[in-house]
Order: sequence, then C-alpha cells, then structure tokens
Amino acid sequence: MITEKFLHYIWQYKLFSTHLLQTEASEKVEIIDIGKPNTDAGPDFFNAKLKIGETLWAGNVEIHLNSSDWNKHGHHKNPAYDSVILHVVHEIDCPVYRTNGETIPQMQLCFPNEIIQRYQNLQGKKSWISCEEQLLNADKFLFAQWINRILIERLETKSKAIFTLLEQNKNNWEEAFYITLARNFGFGTNGDTFEQLARALPLSCLGKHKDNLFQIEALLFGQSGLLSLPKENADEYQQSLQKEYDFLRSKFTLTPIDGNIWKLLRLRPSNFPHIRIAQFAGLIHKSSKLFSKIIENHTLENLRKLFVCETSEYWKTHYLFGEKSNSRNKKIGETAINTILINTVVPFLFCYGKNKQNADLQDAALSLLENLPVEQNSITLHFAELGIFAKSAYDSQALIQLKKRYCDDKKCLQCQIGHKIMSC
Repeated sequence: MITEKFLHYIWQYKLFSTHLLQTEASEKVEIIDIGKPNTDAGPDFFNAKLKIGETLWAGNVEIHLNSSDWNKHGHHKNPAYDSVILHVVHEIDCPVYRTNGETIPQMQLCFPNEIIQRYQNLQGKKSWISCEEQLLNADKFLFAQWINRILIERLETKSKAIFTLLEQNKNNWEEAFYITLARNFGFGTNGDTFEQLARALPLSCLGKHKDNLFQIEALLFGQSGLLSLPKENADEYQQSLQKEYDFLRSKFTLTPIDGNIWKLLRLRPSNFPHIRIAQFAGLIHKSSKLFSKIIENHTLENLRKLFVCETSEYWKTHYLFGEKSNSRNKKIGETAINTILINTVVPFLFCYGKNKQNADLQDAALSLLENLPVEQNSITLHFAELGIFAKSAYDSQALIQLKKRYCDDKKCLQCQIGHKIMSC
C-alpha cells in the first residue's frame, strides 16, 4: 500500500521518473531543487526551485496521496500554504486553490514499479526485522556510518529527556542525576517504580542523613512503601526501620508511594527491589555530590570504583524482610555497574558537555561506550544470529536504537540500510 510517507521519500531522493515531467495542464516541469524536508507544521518541502513552463518558481511543495487531501486537510483555508508552487500527488482527482482562489499547479508522481515492490516487500515482512535477508550483504562502510549516526541520535534523545528533568528540578544536575540513577537501579522491571521513589524522596532529605546508613535505609524503604506492606513475620530490623521512618516522615512531611507496585515475579532474588534499594542506600551513604565527582574524573577505572556499593549487614542474610537466607555479600556486580554507566553516566556526560559546549566531555561519553563491553540482551543476541556482531557498548547501544526506533516501527524509508535496498 502506497503511503504519503512513501511519496515523501520518492520526492526527497528523486526516485521518480524524470522523463517528460508535466503538470495536469500539460506544462513542462523541470526540477532544479526539490527543497528541504519540513518536519514541523506547514508545507512538506521548503525552498524548492522549479521551472514550470517558461516560468522559474521558488517556493514550497506539498505532497498528498490524492488531490482532494488538500481540502480535507484544510489547506485551502490556510495562508501558510499559499506559498506552495507545486502540489505533488499520486492521483489527481480535483483542482486545488490558494486562499485567494488562485489555482495551484499539480503533478502526478510516477515511479518505477520495482521501487514500490521493494517497499511493499520490506513492509510486508513478518520476520524479526524486515531486511534480514539483505542485512549481512549490506555495505560495511555504509553500515558503520549508520551505526555512528544512530548512536548519536540515541544520545540526543536521552539528552532531551535529561533537559526536561532539569527543567522540573530547577536546573539541579545532582537531583536530575539522582532521579535517573534511581530509575536505572530498577534495571528495567522496576525502573518506573524506582523513579517514583526518587521523585517522592528529594536528594536533599537523604543528604541531611547521608552519614547514617540506617537512616538512609529508613527513608528509602519507608518511602518505597515496602515497610508498610502487611507482614506477619516482621522482624526487629523492619520494626526499627519503621519507627525511624515514622520520625523522618514527620520531619520532612513525606508521603510514601504504593508498595504494591514493586515487581518480584520472575526476578532472581539478587534483583529483588529490597536488595536494589539496600544497594542504592549503600551508594548514597558512601557518596557525596556524585555527579560532580563524575565530571571531575570520568575515567572508566574511577567510575567503576564510584559505583561499587554494598548493603548493610542485615541484607547479607536476607532477600526480603523477615525471611533469613544464607549469608552472602550482596555488593553490586560488575555487569550491573556497566549497565548503570551505559544508561546513566554516559548520557549525563554527553548532555552536560552539550549544555556547556564542551566537546571533550561529549567525546569522553563516546569513549566510555567504546571501552565498555557489549550488552548481552535479546536484541544484540538476535543481531549476532544474523551475523551482525557488536564489539562494544557503542555498537550495542546503536543496535538497540536501530531495532526499537526503526525496525520495530518499520521505518525502512528513514533507515540508511532500507534506503540502500530501495534505491539499488
């Protein structure tokens, strides 16, 4: 099925038949410049240059499936579209006019059948990604360039989210970093809930008691809502935390989140929210102005040291409140630290460098990804099965972006690999 986006693509890359182009009024059309794609409101392509008949035109181009879409979209009443010099369509089914009643030239866009067949083949595939069969034979240099581009795109997207978070927190980088770090301590399954916890417990409250691990645990477990869940076998430690939390809650006028929204199903005990909160408490206890320390020294060796954290003694023999287990040191593992560096530290370094116009910090973020190991997940493993092997976190982050933002949404026309397949 032909879509408007497909017609945009055909126009943008000049994949249409250029022989004997003419308007519906049989005036010869010569395309000097197709114009610049517009992603905002207004005509689809700005600043095009065309020769229609004997007249040279400079203005905008609008593209639709059918001529009648011009009126359906209300363009005949919108002065923003009076600058359109050519209406490009798949089917001409009626004349179109500017707001002053002037007729706008229209041209039917014709293109080789092979292109639409390739497009329909890509869009119709039910495989993991549409171009599985062609991917391994893709030009290596082209693929490497595309990987670099979408990795930066991923970091730019994450930067936008960070800037939004900064606006919500009065441009406080430490607070924004704390909230993002908390989210990533949820490691996917409990990410949203961990973020809710951090938003419900300002870093300033923790900072006033950072020298006391017990009080930090009381604040975090109390605000998490896990302390207040019904428990028949609540032990002395849980009761002590509850008592301390009741005092701190009154002191800071806090409201806990709902403890029932934490997920434990199908999680390994080491990933239980209780253990991750205990580790997070340990990190808060040993750290002060963590983000500032990262900016000062962002070598991989130093960063890994910054995030090594252990739980309190109680959690070495527990995974849940009141249920004793074999003693085990539950410090955060190397894989978990790498995940935090990839998803928290790298985006913040990149974003901070962008904000301060510091190219060295942005380069440092990219360098970290190049030196961190490949993420082992369903996406990287599936690409490996297709013969695409990531060498570092730089590659794996780009592959995640490719799969989630292009392949899953079948944005083959916006993908350089898809474009190569379409235009060959």
